[in-house]
Amino acid sequence: MAKAKKSNKAQAARAKAAGNKTKQRRHTNKQDMVQLLTQLFTEQPEKTFSFKEIFRQLKLNTHPLKMLAIETMEDMAWDDMLTKVGDSAYQLNTSGQVQEGRFVRKPNGKNSVIPDGSDKPIFVSERNSLWAQNGDRVRFSFMARRRNHIKEAQVLEILQRAKDTFVGRLRVARDIAFLVTQDNLIVQDVLVPKDKLMGGKNDDKAVVRITQWPDSNHRDLVGEVIDILGQQGENTAEMHAILAQYGLPYKYPKEVEEAAKKISGVVTAQDLAEREDFRDVWTCTIDPYDAKDFDDALSFRKVGNLYEVGVHIADVSHYVTEGSIIDKEAQKRATSVYLVDRTIPMLPEHLCNFVCSLRPDEEKLCFSVVLLMDEDAQVRSHRVVHTVIKSCRRYAYEEVQELIEKNGVVDGSGQPSPNLYNKDHQLAPHNLQGEYAEQLLMLDMLAKKLRAERFKDGAMKFEGEELHFDVDETGRPIKAFFKRQRDANKLIEEFMLLANRTVAEDIGKPQRGKKAKTLPYRIHEAPDPKKLEDLREFVVRFGYRLKTAGTVGQTARSLNQLMDEAAGQREQKLIQTVALRAMMKAKYSVHNIGHFGLAFPYYTHFTSPIRRYPDTMVHRLLTRYQQGGKSGNERYYEEQCQHSSDMEQLAQQAERESIKYKMVEFMGERIGEVFDAHISGIQSYGIYCEIDENHCEGMVPMRDLDDDYYDFDEKNYCLVGRRHHNKYQLGDPIRIRVAAANLKKRQLDFTIEKEEP
Repeated sequence: MAKAKKSNKAQAARAKAAGNKTKQRRHTNKQDMVQLLTQLFTEQPEKTFSFKEIFRQLKLNTHPLKMLAIETMEDMAWDDMLTKVGDSAYQLNTSGQVQEGRFVRKPNGKNSVIPDGSDKPIFVSERNSLWAQNGDRVRFSFMARRRNHIKEAQVLEILQRAKDTFVGRLRVARDIAFLVTQDNLIVQDVLVPKDKLMGGKNDDKAVVRITQWPDSNHRDLVGEVIDILGQQGENTAEMHAILAQYGLPYKYPKEVEEAAKKISGVVTAQDLAEREDFRDVWTCTIDPYDAKDFDDALSFRKVGNLYEVGVHIADVSHYVTEGSIIDKEAQKRATSVYLVDRTIPMLPEHLCNFVCSLRPDEEKLCFSVVLLMDEDAQVRSHRVVHTVIKSCRRYAYEEVQELIEKNGVVDGSGQPSPNLYNKDHQLAPHNLQGEYAEQLLMLDMLAKKLRAERFKDGAMKFEGEELHFDVDETGRPIKAFFKRQRDANKLIEEFMLLANRTVAEDIGKPQRGKKAKTLPYRIHEAPDPKKLEDLREFVVRFGYRLKTAGTVGQTARSLNQLMDEAAGQREQKLIQTVALRAMMKAKYSVHNIGHFGLAFPYYTHFTSPIRRYPDTMVHRLLTRYQQGGKSGNERYYEEQCQHSSDMEQLAQQAERESIKYKMVEFMGERIGEVFDAHISGIQSYGIYCEIDENHCEGMVPMRDLDDDYYDFDEKNYCLVGRRHHNKYQLGDPIRIRVAAANLKKRQLDFTIEKEEP
């Protein structure tokens, strides 16, 4: 009884104390709030506090106190005491005044530096840049903050140059020569002494190495020509210039090609003894009509009431030994690069187009995932084995698509045709049309069931269209068209996905009590929460709902539902564009976090070792582990994963740049013509428009919108006129006229076609 009375007295005392603190809070001024917030953040320097947590911990239960706290935190962030995280959270700024980061140079002069561990740029004026170039690693300091001015930094030292070679156009005069770069990211042109021109002439495309960087004694950039690519405007010169611009190789070292030519693709008796023999099993390749490197094949046969599907991949690692001259070159390149009119292969042509290519009627060595499946496409068992195959037939996608449709299957329906089956629900061969129709239709049926299951598990449904060009013998584009995936493409895609997932699960999910061995995974993070919330707020105005809370699977299924509901609506492209911007980029890593877009907990790249180096690494590690070898060095393979991810990004940028060049070249013959289009991008300097007919994209500069003064609403992806309230919204249909096509700048300009009164 006495204890209970003491307890009640203690509770009353605490309540009274809390009441006194609340009364004190009501009279809190800004100076007091600074002390309260400073104490809260310094006690937990690594923690990010949301507004709700701050209000709760400081017992700020009135609106004026909450607003005072928010205002005070904004001032503390302005003074660099706090760091803002998102729109409604703060963290103590534990970084010093001097930091390191990556310099970003912009053609418009709005240069910045991005500190390590952050994605927020800090403005650097030209006079404070120390002539740093785009991508350079620098040491910088924050400048004293001026009231009502943005945060600025000053470069103190250039730690590492991003690159020392640049590509551009030579300007050669009688006494002097310069290199004019394509991207205008260098402050000044590069001075080239006349004895360092290597025979270069005026308007030649050239690659120049910097021999002297600007410093406190001189401001000139001086360089020497290391390669002449050809005259400006020549197709090969322009394509090679694009590759050189991104630091990608445009020719193969002769010594590597000579080493490759010494490799024979003959299958030996020892090869046959060490491998499973699939030479008598029906096998085919399905690829684009102009493909030469066939790195995957499918086999099919019935095993009792089940179906055996073999996913056979060229065994590149059998021919390319680790550490060899060919391997070192492939490792450096990391990927094949696909420009509009050519492929720059990762491996020498003798290997990728002949020795390793799974050409029909030739015995080839493979690394295979062999799957035993039931009629519902459920995998009953599998094995990953080295094999010998002999492809019966080489198909183009168009051939398989024609065969599928000839047998009554509607493209994209997701269902096999009922006309193909007898009363026992078995394929009736006498009803089928086309060579090997039974095998191809069974593969198509299984692929459709795999696809349906994948979407059921939350795989994303983004399906875009790719712009392609037909070019003549000189490389000039004569036709623009876009491709979309059809059933034949999806057939191959599903079995490649299944093989990649199976291999990843074999290594990533070891038996109980054992640790997973090192493997390069293909990972894809869940969408950025902030961007996802922006998307949710954005689609509400169109009457759609999006679930952003809950599990990753729930988020993915909600995104898919949004895509389904918007399909066929005017705002479909708009919503898909905004949704894609919320997605993260896939990359390689030995630290597996799963693949959000595919809804796979384990995923890797196993199926394209001819054109991707990570696949070759996976093949080698699998072989080692099958032979009882120890786990690969995690640090080494993570470095290789990072390099491969970086090279993949560069290759994609070069591919887009080549498409842009051909786009401008193609539309250059259509100056003055009018097209239906839609708005594909909104910026403060203009409107990007994509032509519906051929997907070519150009820009309507802001200076041409002369009917009003327009404000840029970045959050809602639109421009809004102040006087007439005319609005240009991302995704809106628009009619444009082709105004100019500048090949030197790779720039296509449109004007808006005024409607008739």
